[in-house]
Amino acid sequence: MADLLWDDVSCFFTQDLMGSLPDLHVPDVSVEDWQAVLQLVAAQGWESQYAEGETVLPLPRAEIVLSRPAGAECPSLRVWPAAGVLAIFRFSVEHEIDFDVDLRELQGQERLDVFCGFLREIGRHLGKPVLMDMEGGHGHPVLGFDVDADRVVLLAEPLVR
Repeated sequence: MADLLWDDVSCFFTQDLMGSLPDLHVPDVSVEDWQAVLQLVAAQGWESQYAEGETVLPLPRAEIVLSRPAGAECPSLRVWPAAGVLAIFRFSVEHEIDFDVDLRELQGQERLDVFCGFLREIGRHLGKPVLMDMEGGHGHPVLGFDVDADRVVLLAEPLVR
């Protein structure tokens, strides 16, 4: 059974409401949690690409990425949990796993199921919530993986169409 139904949540997957790249995050994490996500990407066999600026490099350990000097460019990890679905992780801060998805890639029930599965895998692996906010709306999640429910749930009322 699907975590969410497209007809119930499609309003949260429009650029008009959410922006192009909604903010996803796992709050209150450690370097070990970051490393666990990197290991999950490898264990799941998800296609990925690590880069510092425009330079593609082998993926280092999380503690190396997160200990870069002040003023250094923020590295990114591009992860494709399925063909045509991209999540871009940004190693901005140690205490929060931050990533973006492109809403244009998440249209319809099939893509929503892929997206929910991706959030579920991360949340279960870490035992932590994975939250989605509107672009720039940090702190006001609309949906996310709920650890206790063990599924992706709505965290805001959908807009009436």
